[in-house]
Amino acid sequence: MSSLEKTLGVIREMARTVEENRKTLTQLDSAIGDGDHGTNLSRGFKAALESLESSSPGTPAEALKAVSMAMIGKVGGASGPLYGTAFLRASSSLGGKEDLSGEDVAAAIVAALEGVKQRGKAELEDKTMVDALEPAAEAARSAAGEGAAAVFRAAAEAARKGADETEPLVARRGRASYLGPRSAGHVDPGAASTALLFEAASRALEEN
Repeated sequence: MSSLEKTLGVIREMARTVEENRKTLTQLDSAIGDGDHGTNLSRGFKAALESLESSSPGTPAEALKAVSMAMIGKVGGASGPLYGTAFLRASSSLGGKEDLSGEDVAAAIVAALEGVKQRGKAELEDKTMVDALEPAAEAARSAAGEGAAAVFRAAAEAARKGADETEPLVARRGRASYLGPRSAGHVDPGAASTALLFEAASRALEEN
């Protein structure tokens, strides 16, 4: 199976996972945000799948760029631009490569993290998606020599741990920061969705 086919499989599994967890993500967001994170992300991935069906991307980078454009165009709130930036930076890091190594995949995840941090101005323990994405990027870098499946497996484990660890934090960025100490006691929805996406990617690659 080509890297493009694997990338498309990853995106399809991400879309399926978001839809499956749409209500859970929305419930998390209802506690400390606008209550629309699951719905918005689901809309974005549906638009991404439609775009991919009509555009026939030729490289993994083109597929990721289609997801980016869908996120920016269809997802409201802060998550649209942030996820859009993540996928766009990942796409840019891959260039025109058709056969992706573990190093390529790890570099794409690191690029996504850098883009999100620049766009959202968030750091670790601000209670945002960075709390899942930064550990994932570090784990990906460590597993880069073991292939793409190992990269996503390590990233998924680190992202889930990072997301779970947002629960006691007081939010310092985003909508949740308006709640001050009341934001503690809830998992950040952006970190939760980030972990779900890495887990989806890992599953898709393990199955192939």
